[in-house]
Amino acid sequence: MTTQVWPGTAYPLGATYDGTGTNFAIFSEVAEKVELCLFDADGTEERIRLPEMDAFVWHAFLPGVQPGQRYGFRVHGPYDPEQGQRCNPNKLLMDPYAKAVDGGIDWDPSVFGYDFETKERNDDDSAPHMPKSVVINPYFDWGSDRLPRTPYHKSVIYEAHVKGLTMTHPRVPEELRGTYAGIAHPAVIEHLTELGITAIELMPVHEFVQDDTLQQKGLRNYWGYNSIGFFAPHHEYASNQDPGMAVQEFKGMVRALHDAGIEVILDVVYNHTAEGNHNGPTLSFKGIDNQAYYRLVADDKQFYMDTTGTGNSLNVANPQSLQLIMDSLRYWVTEMHVDGFRFDLASTLARQFHEVDRLSAFFDLVHQDPVVSQVKLIAEPWDIGDGGYQVGNFPSLWTEWNGKYRDTVRDFWRGEDATVGEFASRITGSADLYQHSGRRPVASINFVTAHDGFTINDLVSYNDKHNEANGEDNNDGESHNRSWNCGVEGETDDAEILALRAQQRRNFIATLMLSQGVPMLLHGDELGRTQGGNNNGYCQDSEITWIDWSDVDEGLVEFTKLVTHLRHDHPTFRRRRFFHGRPVGRGEGEPVPDIAWLTPAGELMSEDDWDAHYAKSVAVYLNGNGIRSTDERGEAVVDDCFILAFNAWHEDIEFTLPNSEYAETWSVVVDTAEFGPVDPNESKAGDVVTVKGRAMVVLRSVS
Repeated sequence: MTTQVWPGTAYPLGATYDGTGTNFAIFSEVAEKVELCLFDADGTEERIRLPEMDAFVWHAFLPGVQPGQRYGFRVHGPYDPEQGQRCNPNKLLMDPYAKAVDGGIDWDPSVFGYDFETKERNDDDSAPHMPKSVVINPYFDWGSDRLPRTPYHKSVIYEAHVKGLTMTHPRVPEELRGTYAGIAHPAVIEHLTELGITAIELMPVHEFVQDDTLQQKGLRNYWGYNSIGFFAPHHEYASNQDPGMAVQEFKGMVRALHDAGIEVILDVVYNHTAEGNHNGPTLSFKGIDNQAYYRLVADDKQFYMDTTGTGNSLNVANPQSLQLIMDSLRYWVTEMHVDGFRFDLASTLARQFHEVDRLSAFFDLVHQDPVVSQVKLIAEPWDIGDGGYQVGNFPSLWTEWNGKYRDTVRDFWRGEDATVGEFASRITGSADLYQHSGRRPVASINFVTAHDGFTINDLVSYNDKHNEANGEDNNDGESHNRSWNCGVEGETDDAEILALRAQQRRNFIATLMLSQGVPMLLHGDELGRTQGGNNNGYCQDSEITWIDWSDVDEGLVEFTKLVTHLRHDHPTFRRRRFFHGRPVGRGEGEPVPDIAWLTPAGELMSEDDWDAHYAKSVAVYLNGNGIRSTDERGEAVVDDCFILAFNAWHEDIEFTLPNSEYAETWSVVVDTAEFGPVDPNESKAGDVVTVKGRAMVVLRSVS
């Protein structure tokens, strides 16, 4: 333990080691006194009063305090929940700026600010039952690491869970499975690169809490959407459990992925914290400055506003909360070298007052920030509050998870009526959603499945959710999944149904990869991963949610590689601007448009064709002659032209190829009805190409 205390500085916040000692700084406008608490390995605590306060930042420098030191804070101040004040020095508080965390919460009653029975103030000491913040060594040998900076239009995103991706991987050493080091293993990186993945989007890795209610059921907070530390990588995902080593291991993972040309995008949860509502524990923000960090109900401040469904919402109308978010984002870019962020329930961050405001202070700060504005920014454009569904309404720097793409593509391939028109809009970049704000097709992050919901395998195997293992009587999770089981619910040995399901999986993956916009593939979908019909695996840290690497659909893996590399090789499928052609006739001799929608008869689609509620088949011509890119030598090349023929009808449809103005000769390069290689035979303009029932065919022009 140390007794020397120097004044230190108010910036930066958190614990900062400089090679000789550590500066500690914490914000609290309501505090009357703040104590820094240092802990030995055996839990012995030394309390040190922070001697200085500038602009409500309490600070001190302690010479000799080294990386690995475990610490926390105690904040003395008013306790008046009805006025939104919840200070209690008997509660050890985690540093909001902690770069690492050691240990977890054992949910002793002392971690709560009130007595369960009397509801009176609880003054039991929570320190023995709390995680400890950790001083880290910030130095790391990045070598020649550089951010890949893959342009959006060349990106293929792979949403993955740190643990679930590698827990059963046979080529990853057992001690590395489920960890940052596991993802950095050459076997995993090889799989990603062979698939053509350019970015891995990791589900939450900010330090999060294991919920007591789940643990009592024998379950765990698997997804991690319960953050308590916005600077610390979750310590359970480190193979080395020594205090602070998660930081080094995370950086090593990023460096390895960057070496392979793969970007790292983090799914971040700045909309709420793990402290929950007024009945939740006092772990950090609540005991430091409750009103600064949380939105409180205006006429009764003991209660929290909740637009997230988790009990609280971060107060992004407060400058300190905004600083916390921006400091965190900059830290992960500058110190951890990540390449972008996907913002969970991003509409909540836009609620400067109550309504969602695209001109809120948060967006202003992001747009003017020279660091954060230059990385990938992806919004989950909804929350559960009033007016929270904001697909298409985020500012120009942002891209969005396109929920309308997901819903429409699912509906089309399960054969819903009157979907052709919207399907056409979604696979060509959703101009109706993004063009009005000056954005381009890459604003649409296209996905068919994500962590929340069915896998692609389950999407074609189940009509209903099967979440019994979650312990909520199958009442949790989405009931309207837009899925179709192909005739039998769940597992079957019927060969025809199995073949149809395999074909539908190929339909979804081919549609996703060949749509305009940015494709996002859920981890394991290329392998045929199943969750047994569970569409809400948030609490299943088990074989239900882990990828089973012993049961891999090798044919689907090869098919996924085929269409991913087709996208990579042909800029026609990843245009940087929206199409400007129209589905109307044109005069003789006029140039072929950049896009043309065709009926199975090979004629341009009419208004009646679009409006027909029964229409389930359509073809689209993509003109590659106007798409110019460069080859490896930097020389300009012109792409091929393509026809994508979609048939969601259950019977075969004959598609007539358009006249020779479009191309003289065509060759099939993808047929989702085929398990293996496609027929290399060529077809002439005006020939008939048969597209099997519930299948998709891609043809390329032959020079």
